[in-house]
This record gives sequence, C-alpha cells and structure tokens, in this order.
Amino acid sequence: MFVGPIFHRELAVAPRRSRFYIYRALYAAALTVLIATAWLILKGTQIVRNVNDMARFGALLLQILAPLQLALVLFYTAMMTASSVALEKDRKTLIVLLMTRLNNSELVLGKLFANLLHGVVMVCAGLPIFFLVMLFGGISLEQVLRVFVVTLASAILAGSLGTLIGFWREKTFQTLALTVLVICFWLGLWEAVNAGILGDAWFNVPTSALATGMSPLRAIIAASHPTLPATAELGLIGSGVHLFLVSAVAISALLCAIGIVHVRIWNPSREMHVADQESTAAGPVDAETARAGHVDSRLRRTAHDERTRRVWDNPVLWREICTWSYGRKIILIRLAYLLLVALTVYVIWTTTAGNALTSPTQGLSAVIPVAAKPLVPLYLISLVLVNALAVTAITSERDAKSLDLLLATDLSPKEFVFGKLGGVFFVAGMMVVMPLLLSLLAWWRECVTTENLCYVSAGLLVMNVFVATLGIHCGMRYANTRNAISVSLGTVFFLFLGVITCVVMMISFSGSFQVQLAPFMT
Repeated sequence: MFVGPIFHRELAVAPRRSRFYIYRALYAAALTVLIATAWLILKGTQIVRNVNDMARFGALLLQILAPLQLALVLFYTAMMTASSVALEKDRKTLIVLLMTRLNNSELVLGKLFANLLHGVVMVCAGLPIFFLVMLFGGISLEQVLRVFVVTLASAILAGSLGTLIGFWREKTFQTLALTVLVICFWLGLWEAVNAGILGDAWFNVPTSALATGMSPLRAIIAASHPTLPATAELGLIGSGVHLFLVSAVAISALLCAIGIVHVRIWNPSREMHVADQESTAAGPVDAETARAGHVDSRLRRTAHDERTRRVWDNPVLWREICTWSYGRKIILIRLAYLLLVALTVYVIWTTTAGNALTSPTQGLSAVIPVAAKPLVPLYLISLVLVNALAVTAITSERDAKSLDLLLATDLSPKEFVFGKLGGVFFVAGMMVVMPLLLSLLAWWRECVTTENLCYVSAGLLVMNVFVATLGIHCGMRYANTRNAISVSLGTVFFLFLGVITCVVMMISFSGSFQVQLAPFMT
C-alpha cells in the first residue's frame, strides 16, 4: 500500500495496547453520561407531555453532541499527528527514518494515517451512541451519517495540517502552537465571513454557504439540521455541507502534497546543515582546542572577553530568559497570536456598546454576553499555549538527554521547578497579558460588568498558574513525551470544553441557569 510500513506497524501494534480499548470505552461512556444527564435535566425542570417533546429533546441533543464530538476530534487528531512527528525530531529518530528506503509519501502518509487510526476508531465507537439518540425521535439516519462524514473529513483535514507543521517546524512547542493557532484562525476567519463582516456574497455565492463549505464548525452545525438547503450558485455541489466535503479532501491532499515534496528539504533542519558546514570549513579540531573556543571556557574568561556572559544564581531561569531555548521562530508564533488578538479587538470594537447588557439573551448568551463571546476562544488558546510551553519545557530536556545532567548538578528542586515556571511566564507573557487587556477593553465598551471583569481577571490569573504547573507536572510525571503532552493538553482542553458543555446543557431547555443547577447537581 502507498501508506507504507509505518501505518502497517501501527495497525498491527495498536490493538495490543490496553489504552486503545480504554479510550474508546471512556469516550462511549462519556457520551452516554452526557445523554443521561441531559435527560435528568429535562425531567427535573419540564414535563414531557407527548412525542413532540421527546423529538425536540432528541434534535437539541444532537445539536449539542455533534459540535462537541467535532471539537474533540479536531483537537485530538491535530495534536497527536503534530506531536508524533515532533517526538521523532526530539529523539533524533526522524533522521534514521530518512536514511531508510521509505520514500516521501510513505513517510508523510504513514505518519498521518497511523495517528488518524486512533481518532477514527474513537469516532466509530461513538456511532452506536448517536444511533441510540435516534430513539428519542426528531433525528433521521441521514442526519447522523452526515454528522459523522463531516467529522471524519475534519479529522483528516486537521491531521494533514498537524503532519505538515510537524515536518516543517523544528521545536515541539513551535509545532503545537502553530497547529492550534492555524486551526483557531481558520475557524475564526470563516465565522467572521458567516457573520457578513467581509461582505454578503463572494463570486455571487452567499458568504453563509461559503462559510459552511470551508469551516468544520459551520459544516457540522448545518449537517445536524434535518434538511440541507441547496444553494443554486453552487451548482452540482448542492449545499454547503457537500462543498465542505470536497474542500476538506482537496485541502488535505494539498497539505499532504506539500509535506511530501518538502519533507527531505526541511529535514534534517537547517541548523544541523549550518553546523555541519561550519565544522567542515574549520577542518579537524582536537578536543582541547574545541573546549578552549567554547563561550564558557575558563581559558577565555578575561575582563575584556565580550563573549563571556554572566549566569544568574538560577541557571535554569537564566537559560529560559536570556537564550533562544525554544527557537527563534517563536517570534512567528507571537505574530500569529497578535493577529488573533487583532481580530478579537475588531469584533469587540464593532459591537454596539452595551449590546450584551441591554438586549434580550437566549441560550448560551444568557451566561456569556454576545459581545464577549469572541474572548472565549482566545482564553482557550492562551491557556493551551501556556500549558504546551510548560510541558515541552520538560519533555524537550528529557528527549535531548539533558534532564539527567541537570538533576545530577547541585541545582535544588525549587530552583529547577521555579526556574522553568519563570521561563514559561516570561516567554508566554503575551498569552497571559493580552486576555486581561482584552477583558478590560470589553468592560470599557460596556460588554461586561465590573463584577464580571473582576471575576474573569482573577480566574484567568489562577488558570494560567494552574495550566503552567500542570504542564511542568505532566512533563516530569510521564517518561513518554507523547503521553505527557496528550495528558497535559487534553486535561486543559477537556476541562474547558466540559465546563462549556455542562453550561450549555443546563440552559438549553429553559434558558435559566439557576433553575437548571439543582437537578444537574443531583
């Protein structure tokens, strides 16, 4: 097969791991618990009189579970494919793969499908649960199948993006951060297009149809509705959901083609090529000469030596702050983050002052003001980036075989842990400060109250400390880099998504958070 031995190995080895079955069982159990909780909320606050009430409950349940499953699949497949390639680079095993008889397509597609295997199996495990939802009524088999086809197409798209960025970037944090930022920027862009900010039609096609055809979120929302409104301008394609399936396959193929063409150009990295060229140009050098030329060599420590730098009392913190320990391309990540911040500022600024406080609210807007909704994904992105930086700060040391050397020195545990935490907050300071400033902007535009501003600001500070500490803990707790990254990032993402899902379920049936809280707790 064209996917090569990497996929064949994963296909043969994955069923032997116990977690392969545990994750599927936990996912199906979580969906079952959510359905049961929603039913208890409905029975605790409303009276089910007839079949129509049951059908409305089933339709609303599908519209809650479908985006939830899409978010899980997008995050899981993108992070797993990106971290899998980054792990090969950190352990220097990608060079070994490049030296084998594997061609470019077998290497790229093998990595892609080997990581997609777990996500696809997890989605298939949830398919019977969605069939059970059909028993409530209000849902057709065609709706469920549309939802799952869109979810699988989104998984392939996210996996292709993660694989491409994984082969492109050198540092693990760069890979994870760029993957998250690109996905969020893509979703945010098409949300703006759907809202009509960039016009009502492109090329005589309504922007709402184009947003459905390009955004996984818009496509899953459209697929969960009973009917698909056809758009005459799309011709044979028909609807926006069909356009999304075509565009997802085309974009995935394009991303894979770019990765296949450039995999041996990007790897080994340019840094290794430069180091090899410098060593070749310098000729053979003995060990004493090499040690004497080092920047920290004792033979060169003179008062007039400009290359000698004074190290702080905590060398870990000094390295995190005063060196490019996470790579110079972290500037690119900051620029991408600032672009998302600029989009958020534009949405908040164009919102009518006091709109969220004076206009009637329904559904989720009863808890999150309409004008403040753009802040929610930015909060999540910031927390994920801080957590990713923290966990990779430890895993990169372990993969480079330098963690054992640090532990063998006279560094105390406090110096090591707090040095890493200080470096994380210094490098990711923008991800901590910008959400606070945007919250202040939303308050100034009268989108949130002063009380809400205080709660949000205090919560953000606490959550930033929590996610950074969680990343350090997972990096030191798990010897396997992939497990450390998945557990750390998964915890942050699933906690955030779980809270949002519970809130949506509480208010979806009556629109009152206070009324829903008591039966939900029971």
